[in-house]
Amino acid sequence: MTREQVKDWLNMYVEAWKSYDEQAIGDLFTEEATYLYAPWQEPLRGRLAIVASWLGNQDAPGSWEAHYEPYAVAGDRAVSMGQSSYFGADGSQVEGDIGNVGLRRVGGQGRSGGFADDCFDKARLARGSSAGRGP
Repeated sequence: MTREQVKDWLNMYVEAWKSYDEQAIGDLFTEEATYLYAPWQEPLRGRLAIVASWLGNQDAPGSWEAHYEPYAVAGDRAVSMGQSSYFGADGSQVEGDIGNVGLRRVGGQGRSGGFADDCFDKARLARGSSAGRGP
């Protein structure tokens, strides 16, 4: 796997998140993929469970923006870093900035066989706690 392939997958991830298109979400993951929203939670197991979770927990259109970049790539593993920003009701003011670190294991056809996302709310970190949002 190359940095460019990881970047392409991250871009498809953001586009699937924006659209909440069932097919686009499913195309990101292998049939047996695992997905962790946070390291202390039990992972979702299987593409269908991941898709159902995304579709059942949607952010309002235009309420956020996100950008992720590959940080490290080794064999079938990748680490990404990025930021997700959430906007207030008027859509102009940032209400929350979330720092993201993603760990990805590639499965068949370039799909993710495992994904773990750890989110850090920058304002909460400044106050001494952490929590995140997102798919």
